[in-house]
Formats: sequence, structure tokens, C-alpha cells
Amino acid sequence: MIKGLYISALGMNTETQRMDAISNNIANVNTTGYKRDLTVSRSFAEELTQRLNAKDKALAQNTFFIQADSVGKWSPGLFLDDVYTDFAGGSLQQTGAPLNLAVTGGGFFSVSARDADGNAKEMYTRDGSFTLGPDGALMTLEGHAVLGANGAVTLPAGNVTVDAGGRVYANGSYVDTLKMTDFEDYHTLRKAGDNLFDTTEGSVAANFEGAVTQGSLEASNVNSVREMTDMIAVSRAYEANSRLVTIHDTELGRAVNDIGRKSAQ
Repeated sequence: MIKGLYISALGMNTETQRMDAISNNIANVNTTGYKRDLTVSRSFAEELTQRLNAKDKALAQNTFFIQADSVGKWSPGLFLDDVYTDFAGGSLQQTGAPLNLAVTGGGFFSVSARDADGNAKEMYTRDGSFTLGPDGALMTLEGHAVLGANGAVTLPAGNVTVDAGGRVYANGSYVDTLKMTDFEDYHTLRKAGDNLFDTTEGSVAANFEGAVTQGSLEASNVNSVREMTDMIAVSRAYEANSRLVTIHDTELGRAVNDIGRKSAQ
């Protein structure tokens, strides 16, 4: 009963973490370029259970070679092993705005942001809903400078066009080329807030082979119907584990009371 209590409690904790990921996906269903998170659960290694009376049986027969009777194998339960990001592309939504850019295929826009320690660092995003700062600097809606081949991109007043290769023109004159970055393995990237991704030690840059589309934005790759279905499944699993905790607790209380009553007699 004690083991069952811990297994059910661990199951409740795992489902709570899964619910957190699903809730975050649903909250960002309309966030431009957002990539949904998925959870992976794994069970602890199975353990062989043996009868407790093996030692008593050995003593009764004056030997130490009695083989304990195996009851079977059991697993201590499931736990959340990993949360990873699904980098599948979202659909393109045409806006017609010249500073709205979308990446088709692989790759990211490069921006200058600050890490958790407050240090300026190059980070990456699929959110191309850009705007102009007071000095003409091309920026994300959160205020991060968009990087080009020559550093932060600054645009003069006038008509802005961006071709598929990320080359930026103002009034027909070349200004800069957006710094587009790709990676060999996207799962080495980590979310850093503000719809940005940061690199890790395992991140290896690759040549950008995607394309930039002006006047469009990439929608979130979250499917709200699928997420709601997963939320219902997680809720039911949590409730089932919660009922099992109550049952184990009740049975444990009965066992303790019955043993105490029999001992008193």
C-alpha cells in the first residue's frame, strides 16, 4: 500500500507538469512564430519483488540456501523525463505590412538580446513582426535589435523591401542583409523568453537554406483542438491517480487500526 501511495502521488506530479506544458501551448496559440512544447514520460526501472518470509524459512530449515519466492516485477511509476520543442513550421499569414517577415523552411532571424545574467548576446527567433525604433533601428516588438551582416539594421525613411535572401532595400537602394542563422540540431536550442531561442554547448550553426517572405508572418504551430484533447486526457489521468491516493490512504488507515485493535486484544 505504501508503494501504491507513492506511485499514485508521482503520477499526479507528472500529470501536473504535463498540464503546465499544455497550458503554455494554449496560451501561445496566437503568438507569432511560437513553437509548442511536448513532454516525454519515462518509467523507473522494474524491480523484482520477493516474499518476506524467505529468511524465516531458511532459519527453520537451518540453511542459508533457501531461494526466496518471487512475487513478480513492479515499477515505481512514471516521471517526466524531458520537455522538448516541436520546431515544425506554422502556416503563413499574409499581412501586407512591409516590416512583417516570415521564414519558410529552416532558419531563424538573429537579434541582439540579453541573457539571464544581463549580458548582451545574439539570440534567435521565428517571430518576424518587426517595427522601427525612433532612430530607424529595426527591432522586435519586445525591443530587441534585429541583426544584419553589418550589425544592427538601421533603415532610412521610405519604402522598404526585403527579398527571399534577406537583402534589405530602402527606396530601391541596398541597406543590409539580415543575418539568418540555422542549426544542425534544433533540439540543442533552449527557449529564453520573449519568443527567443538561445544556444547551448551542443549547438552547431549551419548554412541558411530557407527563404524570407515579406508581408507575411508565421503562425504558431499549436493546434488548439489537439491541445484541448490532451488537456482532457491529462485531467482524467490526474483524477484517477488522485482517487488511488485516497484509496491507498484509506486502506492504510484500516490496516493500522485493525493491527492496533488485534494487538490490544
